[in-house]
Amino acid sequence: MLKLLLVLPVVVCALAAPYQPTPENLKSREWFENARFGLFIHWGVYSVLGKGEWVMNNDKMTAADYEKLPGRFNPVEFNAREWVSMAKEAGMRYITITSKHHDGFAMWGTKQSDWDIVDRTPYGQDVLKMLARECRRQGIKLFFYYSQLDWHHPDYFPLGRTGQSSGRPPGGDWDRYLDYMDNQLRELLTQYGPIGGIWFDGMWDKPDADWRIEETYALIHSLQPGAMVGSNHHKKPFPGEDFQMIERDLPGGRTASFNTGYELGELPLETCDTMNGAWGYNSSDKNFKTPGQLIQYLAKAAGNNANLLLNVGPMPDGKIQPEFVERLRAVGRWTRRNGESIYGTRGGPLKPQPWGVTTQKRGKIYVHVFATSDDSITLPGIGPIAGAKVLTSGAHLQMDGETLRLPKERDPADTVIVLTRK
Repeated sequence: MLKLLLVLPVVVCALAAPYQPTPENLKSREWFENARFGLFIHWGVYSVLGKGEWVMNNDKMTAADYEKLPGRFNPVEFNAREWVSMAKEAGMRYITITSKHHDGFAMWGTKQSDWDIVDRTPYGQDVLKMLARECRRQGIKLFFYYSQLDWHHPDYFPLGRTGQSSGRPPGGDWDRYLDYMDNQLRELLTQYGPIGGIWFDGMWDKPDADWRIEETYALIHSLQPGAMVGSNHHKKPFPGEDFQMIERDLPGGRTASFNTGYELGELPLETCDTMNGAWGYNSSDKNFKTPGQLIQYLAKAAGNNANLLLNVGPMPDGKIQPEFVERLRAVGRWTRRNGESIYGTRGGPLKPQPWGVTTQKRGKIYVHVFATSDDSITLPGIGPIAGAKVLTSGAHLQMDGETLRLPKERDPADTVIVLTRK
């Protein structure tokens, strides 16, 4: 007994030790901030219904009815090479895909249950394995989105704020569910090669539950020390997290109802948004953002020192909507000419202005001019500047103190002007 009493405080102290990121993790964080642009993919059996990824909850479907969907999910047109090439052509440096969304359906061949694409669908193949292989081949980092929320699993009990109509019998073992979750994460972190990180979502469904996040985060960091952990819980980052995401808002924004109370931490930042109004495939949503709007949002994100994770929701056959492909190609044409003002930059020295934003890197300031009818703009407090020129053409521009003369011909989406510091 005495030995136990002497050892116990040491164990407690070890468990309570604050998270210290490894050198590999710090290197990943720097890479992440330099990458600036990624592709978000929301894809699952919900695409069969074409009503978005929340259809099970929104249409009050029971788990029994929802279990009929995998039999209709046969994405024979899925082509990992086309997906990764599309992202790369757009100027994206990483991909984050839903490995498991709120419906609990695994998009890989998990051994923790048969509720997965390999065991339940006529397709019967592990799409994550194919995507991971192609990402490595093309030099794109792969992150896995993982929903902690689960509308299907019998041990996700008591139920949270959502999924109340699933028809699951009352009862369940919460710790057993968390073990299930950790075992699935172990599969993702040991069977798919090095990954960029885990993108968590769903803690907001049961904000007062004990999610054992310290243990889960420690598991991830032990299996892949360079992997980054982030969680879309709409709060200030918790210990063990490596980046902070803001959904449908720029850092500090409060336009979405779920973003009213969060705080910004000191971690690398990412904002995520859609090209229309939906995350998962929604056949009736035709409210597409223009290429210009997407380009400006990318620049705004970088100007606010954040990455942009831009979403597509593939169709049930595995193809990506042509409207998404066309827009990504247009963004890619812009990034190939103006990428210097995005990649490897940090938020600019000026706060966002009515005419646009600024980004910066060593010795240079990039002025992103979106829209103004004026012939010049004022850059308050910009400091001494040695020269100014248009990034794409190299045309030199006049600068008098803090007043920058604008070129007559401008990109309707974003004209980038490079200022060289003295």
